[in-house]
Amino acid sequence: MTSTMKPAAAQQDTALTIGGHEFRSRLLVGTGKYRTNEDMIATLEACGADVVTVAVRRVDLNRTNEESLLHFLDPDRWFLLANTAGCYSADEAVRYARLAREAGFNDFIKLEVIGDQETLLPDVEGLLEATRTLVAEGFTVLAYTNDDVVTALKLEDAGAAAIMPLASPIGSGLGLLNPYGIRTIKHRLSVPIIVDAGVGTASDACLTMEQGVDGILMNTALAEAGRPAVMGRAMRLAVEAGRAAYLAGRMPRREIAVPSSPVAGMLDRPTP
Repeated sequence: MTSTMKPAAAQQDTALTIGGHEFRSRLLVGTGKYRTNEDMIATLEACGADVVTVAVRRVDLNRTNEESLLHFLDPDRWFLLANTAGCYSADEAVRYARLAREAGFNDFIKLEVIGDQETLLPDVEGLLEATRTLVAEGFTVLAYTNDDVVTALKLEDAGAAAIMPLASPIGSGLGLLNPYGIRTIKHRLSVPIIVDAGVGTASDACLTMEQGVDGILMNTALAEAGRPAVMGRAMRLAVEAGRAAYLAGRMPRREIAVPSSPVAGMLDRPTP
């Protein structure tokens, strides 16, 4: 039996645009867990990332402190995206988003409201509440959420500029567990979809990008690699390859073999 699935029509690529800002790279990178700040910088360079996230609850916001992570991150080189990692309520998340803006970050915020300490899965009610509050205050909200299209639609309706569904739980490295859910979110929403959390290696990144999403944010897969900068280069190439494959449009899946060469007009094999 031949599958009725047809390849997606080939498409021309456009720049990743979030909240009116264009970015060259579709790979966004976190800054936690690196063994040294030098490892972090080398990895960011290898990734070719434009957007770098910083957990405002977990870092010293004083740039003049030479031991502060922010001392190593040049805001003229990278677009610094504050995030509310470690916040377990809407009030906490809103408070740290405001603190980030007061500390000199831009109006972009990667919004996390965690609902369970063991799984680190999002608190949907708190996430929606914080999104509405921050959007009303002029923030450009990138909302970290689960792979549920209903929640994603509600976040878009609340004003989020990008939706960030997880591939699998934070720090798990399990890769993309629900391709259907991610494709559905991308199909149904009009804002950019940036997959966040769970990507473990380059093949995970490529497969994720093949779903048609707009980008990937990762941290642990890089920071905990044996050679983070080498993994950074691998992830950059994987994201680019996955995006190109999606735009090209894959061949149909079939349940029977089909010859690669035409069978019509073949020369008769000479008789020995």
